[in-house]
Amino acid sequence: MNDELTRRDEMSLAGAALRGAPWRAAAVTGGTVAVTSLGMGVILPGSPDFTWALSLGIALFTMVAAIGSIGRPNSGDRVTRQARLWALRRPWRFSLYPALGAAALMYPVQLILDDEGVFGAAFDALQGGVVVYLITAIVALTLRGRGRPSLPHGR
Repeated sequence: MNDELTRRDEMSLAGAALRGAPWRAAAVTGGTVAVTSLGMGVILPGSPDFTWALSLGIALFTMVAAIGSIGRPNSGDRVTRQARLWALRRPWRFSLYPALGAAALMYPVQLILDDEGVFGAAFDALQGGVVVYLITAIVALTLRGRGRPSLPHGR
């Protein structure tokens, strides 16, 4: 029997791990950073870049949601706990899905607001997704110890 997970199984596990994500905190963080970035563009010399502010907000929204969901692996129902433990054991695979979500959210922003064309917008959204992927995976690597028991079982 093959014990390898398919991409579909991995996507289901990542979705289950994200089920208990701190969505409100992620939305507040992303929105606050986007507004602050836009405000700094107004205050400082030069023109404010609405596309940059929205993309930064989207990136932080997805990172806070992804990292917050695996931050407490032992909370939630049994399926959520197992999915979060899977995410902590395989941080590079788990981080792929929030990064794809961030890139998918950034693409229309880049396409409509930045007028770069289809390929330029896809390239910029892909770059944003790569940044989300790397940061989320590295932070998930540092959180790996939260998924392990501190003492051997039975002691």
